[in-house]
Amino acid sequence: MPTRILPAVGDADAVRTLTTLLSQLPDAEPVPPVADSTQLVDTLARLAAESVDELPEVVVVHERIGPVPALELIREVALRFPAVGVILVTSDAGPGLFAAAMDSGARGLVTLPLGYEELAMRVQAVAQWSVGVRRHLGHGPDVLGGAGGTVVTVSGAKGGVGATLAAIQVALAAQASGRPTALVDMDLQTGDIASYLDIQFRRSVVDLATITDISPRVIADAVFRHDTGLALLLAPGEGERGEEVTDRAARQIVSALRSRYEVVVVDCGAQLSGAGAAAVEMADTALLVTTPDVVAVRAAKRTVRMWDRLQIRKAEETTVVVNRHTRGTEIQPPLIQRITGTALARTAVPANFRELQAAVDAGRVHELDAKSTVKQALWALAGELGLVRAPDGARRSRARNDRGPVGLRRRREAGG
Repeated sequence: MPTRILPAVGDADAVRTLTTLLSQLPDAEPVPPVADSTQLVDTLARLAAESVDELPEVVVVHERIGPVPALELIREVALRFPAVGVILVTSDAGPGLFAAAMDSGARGLVTLPLGYEELAMRVQAVAQWSVGVRRHLGHGPDVLGGAGGTVVTVSGAKGGVGATLAAIQVALAAQASGRPTALVDMDLQTGDIASYLDIQFRRSVVDLATITDISPRVIADAVFRHDTGLALLLAPGEGERGEEVTDRAARQIVSALRSRYEVVVVDCGAQLSGAGAAAVEMADTALLVTTPDVVAVRAAKRTVRMWDRLQIRKAEETTVVVNRHTRGTEIQPPLIQRITGTALARTAVPANFRELQAAVDAGRVHELDAKSTVKQALWALAGELGLVRAPDGARRSRARNDRGPVGLRRRREAGG
């Protein structure tokens, strides 16, 4: 069976050199190269979603890949796709970089300028390792599922628009449907998740900031298990300590949580930090919460433009959620979508703070009445995002409908 090799190289000249050499290797099947870190992770996730067998055995990462630095990218690939062997191509052959690459999860290192013999030897060794790992693990979906859990970030266009409440309720909806869910407070200076849920816990996200190998046991020690079943990773009680959570630490933390939980909801607050930016960039879905007023909508537009300038996320890859919506307001959701250039959540959250006040003041927002229109809207939003697992009965009913006249009519209307 040929060895599938995926090059991740941003430089055009380096791409030509690497692909030429790879094409000369015996039993090698180079696949089209990717030009940046985001494209690499997206490609691997897409292949893993089709089938584990579609994943390449070897990924070759060039040191000048971007925007995520090579070592951080290798760590993310190793965490999310643990049976894919990664080789780092670098001009630094020193023991320090070698150790750092191995710590990040690389299975080999090849030095520049590239030579056929060294590249062939390293690719063969890493490919054998990858095949052995897959054989040993039996392609188990829990280990080789590739994409891991779904990450959703929730950011506020400005302070006070309701991003934290939205993050909590979306996470509660996912957990209540039977999907193991982690809720992370990445609003590092002013995070309020602990207050909304009236809990005190001495550990926080800062405790994971300096740990390079975040194992399941380390995660279990750092999270607070809420009565609802949510795993909470809280912001530090001392806001100044939030600076200890760098963008690199945030990537490692989110990747580790993603590998352990089906859903990871990250409250990023309204102020952009390096850690929050890293989370938004990694997210499968990035929500931006705004209220339908001029100040908040202008703030949402500024945020979207800033994310685009900093290459964190494109406007069309961001989903705006309108909170405190009323039919009488002059600014309606379609107008907000046109102003921001983003996608728009179909679910708008109604303005009804009277329902919330008692629960918020008591720190018991998880006990909101099921009849609450705000709760119903936010749980519907979770369903819209695909975070809620349908009951078995509903899945069976949908399956019957797909086979019956209704399903046939839908397929015909869709041209299928």
